[in-house]
Amino acid sequence: MYTLLNGLYKHITQKDEFFVLILGLDNAGKSTFLESAKTRFVKDYKGKNLGKITTTVGLNIGKIDTNGVRLNFWDLGGQQELQALWDKYYQECHAVIYVVDSNDRERIHESKESFVKMLSNSNLTGVPLLVAANKQDLEECMGVREVKPLFESSDEHVGTREVMVLATSGLRGEGVVEGIDWIAQCVIRNKHVRPPHDKENG
Repeated sequence: MYTLLNGLYKHITQKDEFFVLILGLDNAGKSTFLESAKTRFVKDYKGKNLGKITTTVGLNIGKIDTNGVRLNFWDLGGQQELQALWDKYYQECHAVIYVVDSNDRERIHESKESFVKMLSNSNLTGVPLLVAANKQDLEECMGVREVKPLFESSDEHVGTREVMVLATSGLRGEGVVEGIDWIAQCVIRNKHVRPPHDKENG
């Protein structure tokens, strides 16, 4: 009887699980964004020194419970040679956070090329998308008004999915909570298109 009740309790209290990709060029601030989010959402999480986070080679993961769901984050390396691995994760994901280094004007078009290539993959059709115009703490950075047209001009790839371009600073935490909350609400609204992972199998 205890086993039955315990199983029932777990089933009722277990949250729907969604998977969110964090993509963008190397040095855009993806890992800093994720760490900043974890320090704000995960109770008693001490976190890393945000000023000393190095380039991701491979994968960083994170888990955040908010809005009654569990968001599992996959922060993937953005170097050219690692971008070929991104599409292996598209079919399983429920949302994408694409991080743009707003302070790197020289690579902004390279970032857009990676963005368009990502969106042209049919496995991402209809998946909600947050474009984080990151590093807004730097004086010379491009504001959202400058970044937004560049990344919204890909209408044929964006399609009917939910999209938001948001000013963020992973280092200072600006826009991070707003962005994560928006993603959580999107995956809930979009669950008829991309259902959460089965509670039994995770």
